[in-house]
Amino acid sequence: MMRSLFSGVSGLKTHQTAMDVIGNNIANVNTTAFKAGRVTFKDLVSQTISEATSPNGNLGGRNSMQVGLGVALSAITTDITEGSAQNTEMPLDFRIVGEGYFVILNPDGQSYSYTRNGNFAVDSQGYLVTQQGNYVLGVVNRNNNDIVNKTEDATNLEKIQITGSINRNIGGTAKNTKFSDYAIDAYGVVTAMAEDDGKVYDMARLVLATFPNAAGLDKMGSNLYEQSSNSGIASINFAGNANRGELQSGQLEMSNVQLSTELTNMIIIQRGFQANSRIITTSDTMLEELVNLKR
Repeated sequence: MMRSLFSGVSGLKTHQTAMDVIGNNIANVNTTAFKAGRVTFKDLVSQTISEATSPNGNLGGRNSMQVGLGVALSAITTDITEGSAQNTEMPLDFRIVGEGYFVILNPDGQSYSYTRNGNFAVDSQGYLVTQQGNYVLGVVNRNNNDIVNKTEDATNLEKIQITGSINRNIGGTAKNTKFSDYAIDAYGVVTAMAEDDGKVYDMARLVLATFPNAAGLDKMGSNLYEQSSNSGIASINFAGNANRGELQSGQLEMSNVQLSTELTNMIIIQRGFQANSRIITTSDTMLEELVNLKR
């Protein structure tokens, strides 16, 4: 059988996968904080027909003769560049200006996931959550400490309650106090007003996670990522600290999909798919002619 048939089949498969990635990118052109994928190809092993020879006496050297056996996927990478800003004027919408991912508690109550989608809400108990109901994590300030100027690594992450009845140390006494009129600043500091004395207190502070290789994070769906074997271990610190980005309230990060680039890539992949299909049909015609020699 002709090697070109198998080369053509491998070309169809890889170009189909590339089209799948492009289609997903275009489908998510308006998905908040979506990161586009990119496909690269590599050639498969080549069959050597004759080996290379070195110069010998009066005879010069000769290159080897090889026939390639097709194409395969080299990588599907994630473009982690920051997307453009979208103004929403919503107080619980946040865009990370710079590096970092919000830390989200998974439904198992133990593991974390990560996101750059800052489209948050407050649930019926006053906790800060994603639109899917997952808790946003940070460092809770129950003893009126100076959480604004903290620079050490953030530990003991907890769910953040910003309104409602909260147990806090106020005036040296631990008691449940009702809080309202919350706000979150560029450094993730959550403030709220105690209704019993009318004072504003620092309630908590949001944290951001960074990774040695953020492009190595695995997508989980719902704009969430999880740590992988090649992403490195998450380093968690307060927003605005240790090269973490700051938060911009009233804005969201848009998808970083460039529609013009994706449509151009679609044309290139479509033509590549067509060309590989021609390899198969042409090889089939040649085989047909070979079979017909017996007639």
